[in-house]
Amino acid sequence: MDQEPTAKDHLPYPYNQDLSGVLRRMNRRTPFSRKRLANDPVTAAYVLAGMQLVRRHLGPGAQRVLNDPEDENSVGRPLLSFLSQRAIVAQLADNPAPFARAGTTATLRCSWRSHSDYIADLLGFGLWSLHEPASYDSRIAPDCERLIEGSEFVEAAHRLCYYDLTTLVDNPTFRLELIATAAAEGDEVIREALAANHHGAIEPWKQVYQEMFLARGLRLRPDVSLDDFAGMLAALASGYALRRIAHSGSVGIDTEKQRCIFGTAALALLLGCAERGAEGGGAVDESVEAAVRELVYGRPAKGGEQAAPPAWPRETDRPSPTGGVRPGFTRENPPSASPDETDAFFAQLDRLCDEGLPPEVRQAATTLRDRLSP
Repeated sequence: MDQEPTAKDHLPYPYNQDLSGVLRRMNRRTPFSRKRLANDPVTAAYVLAGMQLVRRHLGPGAQRVLNDPEDENSVGRPLLSFLSQRAIVAQLADNPAPFARAGTTATLRCSWRSHSDYIADLLGFGLWSLHEPASYDSRIAPDCERLIEGSEFVEAAHRLCYYDLTTLVDNPTFRLELIATAAAEGDEVIREALAANHHGAIEPWKQVYQEMFLARGLRLRPDVSLDDFAGMLAALASGYALRRIAHSGSVGIDTEKQRCIFGTAALALLLGCAERGAEGGGAVDESVEAAVRELVYGRPAKGGEQAAPPAWPRETDRPSPTGGVRPGFTRENPPSASPDETDAFFAQLDRLCDEGLPPEVRQAATTLRDRLSP
């Protein structure tokens, strides 16, 4: 006989699922009690309430309420509520010399038309100072020169990426940028501040990249603009910084060698997006997609001749991970690798799937292994 539906069964997906593996910090002593509480409909109600607040304040479709109905820039910012006027005035007492250590909310209001304007200016300053500290500029200038000339291009690129990533991770204003980005939907003041910061952070690097391409005889592929290239590098930096903050072990940083995975990713991006100029004997106007097709399938034959078949895409060229022959191999059509070579290849793939390596390496190796396995 079928069991009667419980109150939890009537909840919508995914609240009607077993949540004991997700809600792992329930305040009960035994595993049974924790599992029962995790699946209680009242617990689901609390979870839903929290998710509704997240959506309301962070989006998508975040609700924005004006603190002053007559001021369209007075948007409430709950994520930045710790920056209230009273808190700012109280913080003045802890300012180091020679900064002022006394103030009032009246003087603060006198300096900015609204608190929203103060928040916007603070955000703009914080994001600007993240990318423009004097000590940071003095560190990167020598290595920027090495990108343009000399034999230490790769080493300089690694150091610059190390400087950039550690600056983002160690500077609290990057966290401010994360909060501001989450709160940006529907808030034009924050959106404009973020856009201005992005432009100010990218423009100096675009000049460096342009000089580097000219000096090194390189050029971007026709389907990649300088803005695209600079934006992709900036996105890599922000992404790795976010992952490092969330879980430091997921993004290794070697402080002794001043290297990190961001440097390898940046070099890989350069390799894919740039090519030698025509005068250097490189391919002419080859897009990224064309370069990938050539990498996967081989260079097309000239003069209308049939191109040589690729080594691996054919089904009959794929060896078994056990060293045997997959279905489709015949004596007339043997595998392209010996059993020993095949075993060594898959052993290397298994090592690349190891937990100790970066997630992107593990994911690529796992995908390749699955594609090649029977």
